[in-house]
Amino acid sequence: MAGAATVKVLVLTEYPPSAAGLARQGDLFCRGLQEIGVDVHPVHFESPQEKEWYYRWFMPDVVVGIGFWGHVPHLVLHPQQFGMRTVPWLLADGYVAAHHEVLNALPLILVTSNWVKETYIRDGVKGDNIEVLPVGCDTASFRPHSCDDPKVRSIREALGVSHKQIMILTVGGDAASKGAQEVMRALALIDAEAPKWRYVCKVWPQPRTVQQNRIDLQLAAELGIDKKVTYSTNVVSHNFMPYLLAACDIYAAPSRLEGFGMLQVEANACAKPVIAINAMAFLDTMVHGETAFLAKVAEERKIKEAVFGEGHGIDDSQRIVFPYPRTADYRASAPDIAKYLLTLMQDSGLRRRMGEAGRKNVVELFDYRQVARHFVKIVSGRLGIQ
Repeated sequence: MAGAATVKVLVLTEYPPSAAGLARQGDLFCRGLQEIGVDVHPVHFESPQEKEWYYRWFMPDVVVGIGFWGHVPHLVLHPQQFGMRTVPWLLADGYVAAHHEVLNALPLILVTSNWVKETYIRDGVKGDNIEVLPVGCDTASFRPHSCDDPKVRSIREALGVSHKQIMILTVGGDAASKGAQEVMRALALIDAEAPKWRYVCKVWPQPRTVQQNRIDLQLAAELGIDKKVTYSTNVVSHNFMPYLLAACDIYAAPSRLEGFGMLQVEANACAKPVIAINAMAFLDTMVHGETAFLAKVAEERKIKEAVFGEGHGIDDSQRIVFPYPRTADYRASAPDIAKYLLTLMQDSGLRRRMGEAGRKNVVELFDYRQVARHFVKIVSGRLGIQ
């Protein structure tokens, strides 16, 4: 885009940013735009007064709103009331239940992966106004670190992982949604022949996580591997995360539902091999056999109806019956995960080569500055903003 420094972009996001994924997405997007010379300001997407303040004095050329379809009133309808040109950058949560007319009337919608685009099209949003823009990664922070780095070594020590053990890591709000149960079933299958290992699940402290942790740890006990499984339930910052990823040998998260998979990308950026699932956004972000192993889909969990309401941009709770069953989430094949885990656990050279390939892939495709440049190119072509 010629004269990018004159372009003004207002980003509706979670601001100031928390540790959550959408907030991180917005923060890195703003940083990337600033570093390539775009005039950009972030504002909290649920703050109508501050948003209006920016509309009036900043007069942005485009308002980019980061969220999912239920946030459309905040991301699209509010700025439209003030004559703003809006471009939402959206995730999906399994089914797009509302705001189809609003979305179809927009000249441009950004989504985080081809799978998210397919979900919107499946649920009635036309596809000709949808472009894929991946989430950016801070490849300067998320980078390789030596296992002898005291910051890395300290994390392994605190988690009770010895230098002789292979550390397998899963990170999420809860672990089950990231495929931890499938990973545990896989580890139980190979426990007798695998090198010494420790499985660490880093989860976020919240009521649903406490309940899910109990269920997960009960499964570990039933599988006979509970003494090798550690659940770490703590609030942590982005300062800590690169070293946690660097502390592991394999990042295993065959997520059940994933519109992008930020942690998998960040693990690759830290030169760690990834085990994910051969579905959803991983088809965009991971390269099977080179940067990651993608386990087969063993099951698609389908639903015939769902209830939507508060939190989805719908005033009253509504039960929606689908014309045909919708896939709610996926389950990866535990035998497939087991095969790939054992292969990586037994071959340190392969772990290193796949990690290096993953790092190269992320730097080339998902660095946050690359994402900012991609955005500028899309907006220039689609909206004619020069």
